[in-house]
Amino acid sequence: MSHRRSVHCLFLALLVVAGPLRSAAASDPVPAVMVDDFSYLDTSGEPIDQTAAHQRRLQAFVAALKHDVATDQRLRLVSPSCGAACPAADAPPAARLQMAAAAGAGIVITGGVQKLSTLVQWARVAAIDVASSRVLFDKLFTFRGDNDEAWERAETFVSRQMREALVTPAPVRLALLPFELDATSAGAALGETEADHKELQAATDAVRQVLEQSGRYRLVDAAAGIKPGQGLRACDDCEARIARELGAQQSLLGIIRRIGRTEYIVGFRVRQADDGALVLAGDSGLRLGANYSWSRGAVRVIREQLLGSGDSER
Repeated sequence: MSHRRSVHCLFLALLVVAGPLRSAAASDPVPAVMVDDFSYLDTSGEPIDQTAAHQRRLQAFVAALKHDVATDQRLRLVSPSCGAACPAADAPPAARLQMAAAAGAGIVITGGVQKLSTLVQWARVAAIDVASSRVLFDKLFTFRGDNDEAWERAETFVSRQMREALVTPAPVRLALLPFELDATSAGAALGETEADHKELQAATDAVRQVLEQSGRYRLVDAAAGIKPGQGLRACDDCEARIARELGAQQSLLGIIRRIGRTEYIVGFRVRQADDGALVLAGDSGLRLGANYSWSRGAVRVIREQLLGSGDSER
């Protein structure tokens, strides 16, 4: 059996549970976290028995992880109160999760370490939602060395990534629809010019970049869901329908309302994909400038009113 397969088998049971449980802390604003025991496996084949040293370092690793959770104001550490009646460390995962639920934990952190060779070790760490049995985080880390300093460095790195994953919401899948022009100026009857098309695309691209950089959205390419020449701003269900078909959670449509030759308003609206409900709508107010300034106006209104960054226009 390969090293990768053996470590996979070792920790597979950590991620397989027997149905959802109830947790008193599942809806708490500050997640209640229990750090469970970690396992250890040495497959390095070294002749010297290092069991005592490994157990000491593993205990220090788990203790440091508990300390990090306890001192992180975004999380709340809970511990089981069952004492000697607690399920053994090698009990079925369902029993350990039941213990966590009784302790009021909403999340259980568990895992293990495997030594592959003299200098290489793997740490597999997982976080499981107690109420739904859903895996929130599951990652295999590699670290070098087998002394106190190497284990401490590994714990610091693992702890930081784990805690950030638990408190940072997953990005919203967003279908970014192309900006549209709503011309109400005296020249509207002449239709959109090639320059207008170019600047609408530039505004869409600029907003795409801002949304991607924010980390709050994972953009879904919406171009394939829109028919050529199809206008969405006057279609009641089109935005949400396209987003649903693309597997997105929300849609965003930007609209440039041209009032005069050098007067315009940038507006946007975000809808829920499942029912079309309006999540947020905003506009820039009256702005002055030709079509080449639409991108700047679009970026500013998205930053200030959707992302709430309050950034000044650059």
